[in-house]
Parts: sequence; C-alpha cells; structure tokens
Amino acid sequence: MRAFKILVLFCLTSIIMGCSVQKNKEIAITEVTKAPVNVILLIGDGMGLSQISILHQEQDNLSAFSRFNYMGLINCSSSSHKITDSAAGATAFASGVKAYNGAIGVNHDSLPVKTILEVLEERQYATGLVSTSSITHATPAAFYAHTTSRNNENDIATQLMASKVDFFAGGGRSFFRTLINRSAESNWVIDTLNYFQFPLEMNQEHRYGFLLSDEGMPKMSEGRGSFCTDASRVAIDFLGKNQEGFFLMIEGSQIDWGGHAKDYSYVQSEMVDFNEVVNMVMDYAEKQKNTLVIVTADHETGGLALTATKKTDSTGRVYNDYDVITGAFNTGTHTAALIPVFAYGPGAENFTGIYQNAGIYGRILKSVQ
Repeated sequence: MRAFKILVLFCLTSIIMGCSVQKNKEIAITEVTKAPVNVILLIGDGMGLSQISILHQEQDNLSAFSRFNYMGLINCSSSSHKITDSAAGATAFASGVKAYNGAIGVNHDSLPVKTILEVLEERQYATGLVSTSSITHATPAAFYAHTTSRNNENDIATQLMASKVDFFAGGGRSFFRTLINRSAESNWVIDTLNYFQFPLEMNQEHRYGFLLSDEGMPKMSEGRGSFCTDASRVAIDFLGKNQEGFFLMIEGSQIDWGGHAKDYSYVQSEMVDFNEVVNMVMDYAEKQKNTLVIVTADHETGGLALTATKKTDSTGRVYNDYDVITGAFNTGTHTAALIPVFAYGPGAENFTGIYQNAGIYGRILKSVQ
C-alpha cells in the first residue's frame, strides 16, 4: 500500500512538473516568435567580413557587431551575373527577387516588383531612408523606385517625391532642383541647409527630406562628421511616433567607395562611422525590446585582406610584422564572397543559415506577420 502511494505521488509530481515545463516552453516560444513592431535594416555597402574585421583589430574588439547573437551568410549573385552590383543587390533585399545588374525595383524581365516599403506602407507602417550617398543612388532607390536603370536618377528623384516614404536624409540635391518648389503639394518639408541642428520641430502631418549635398555626402575624412548617426537618430525619433510601427533602411554607402579606390584608410574611417550608427541603433533596440535589427551588405568590394605589415630591420632584412595590420586589395571592384548577416530582436532567429540575398525580404515579412 505504501509503495502504491509513493507511485501515485511520483506520477502526480511528474505530471505537475511536466505541465510546468510545458508552460515555460510555451512562454519561451511566445517570447521568441513575438513579432517586432519596428524593423531597421542597416546596409554597409561593399562591407564583407574583412571590412568588419577592421573594427575588431582597430578597436580592441569593441565592435558593435559583437552585440549580435544571430548570424547568417548570403549569396549575393544577381540574375545576370555571378557578381552583383548595388542596384540588383538592393532590389533583392527590397523586393525578394533576383534582378539584373543595374535594375531598380524591377525583376529580370524589367517588370516592376513591389518593395517592402510599399508592402509595409499598406499596413500603415511609417517608412524612412538614410544614406551617405545620394538618396537617389542604387541602394536607397531600390526601396522606393521602379526603373530599368540605376542611372535614371532624375526619374528616381521624381518617384521618391511621389512615394509614400515619410522621411529621407542624404545627398542628391542636384536631382531635386525642379521638384523642391512643388514639394509642399505632397506634404513634403525639404531641408537643404539644416544638417540636423537641434531642436528639430517635426510633426506627423508632414513628410521630411534632408538633401545636404549636391551628390554624395562628403567622406568622413572630408568632414562629414556624425551625419549618419544624427540622421538615423532623427529618423527613429520621428518614425517611432507612428503607433503601427516603422521600417527604416540605413546605408553606409562609402565603405564601397573606399574599396573601389583601394584606399584602406577610406574604408577604415567609413567602417568606424558605420559602427557608431550600428551601436546607436542597438542601444535603441535593446531599450525598446520591440525592434528587429538586421545588418548586412549588398556585396563585398575590393577583395580586402587584412595582412601583416612589411618592415625592414637594422640589417636590411625585410620581415612581416604580425602585430601591425595593413589592408591589401585584390581588386578595385566587387567580389563574389558570401556576405554576413547579423540580426537582433524579435524575429532575429529567422536570419541564420546560408541563403540567397533575396531571402532577406521574405524573412523580414515572416518576422513582422
């Protein structure tokens, strides 16, 4: 009898513990799969693993990329070439299709494809774009425009003004000269001078555009300062007032330009700037706990390798100093290297593995549903 009571007690204890474990499991699943309110996509144009590694060498492992627990890799080929350009790469991110090099918001057959901004705008999301290039350049353009060539920047500017984008900041003033005078008709407030002098008076009755250079923004070495961090912070503050959530794309454009120029110091300074932006976004996401952050690149530029610096000792012997890192470029153009993806926040688990660049689009939509 006593043995029977012990058996019954054991069974009851097991059931209670099982229920508790199941309940905790259900809570864990709910926490993991909870949909994000906001999505921030950061694109380091031309940024491969070597470019990211600069931060770990230069800043004693204080890289913002160390703050991510979910990582994956993407294949960035286009529909026309094994090596993509920024237009096809950004179109893959923005619309979930492989397109030919030079395509902006169209598929391989040159037919328009809906962008993720357009999809989310239909759900009442606020949307924004920040870029250190012209806002009509290939990467930002692919998120709001539809044209057969990235070179059609006047047409792209016209499409931006006619879009439902709520905020943008970058260069490209020369493509908007005939449009700025009519901007108020579409509730646009266009600022070509402010450079984010605080305090900014912004309300949701208007849409805001900052055009702060004729073409691309200046290099960091030429005094661009904290533009990208400031613009991104202002964008988050403004877009974050929308109760339905927001989508923001931030591009560190000139990492790519430094690679094309085979200029290691140029790449270094642009990576340090991009790192500051990522840190600011991560601070926001960690505080809010409702924001999905994705950091990736459209392709790698330059075939950058971080190598030992060659030196000569007192006897004239040339040797490699393994404590002093220098950058060596294999090419002045794009490469076919796989590109890392970093994700944080609700839905971040969807971005692990190895997949095509067009998969970013579907994974974002899967996360927000």
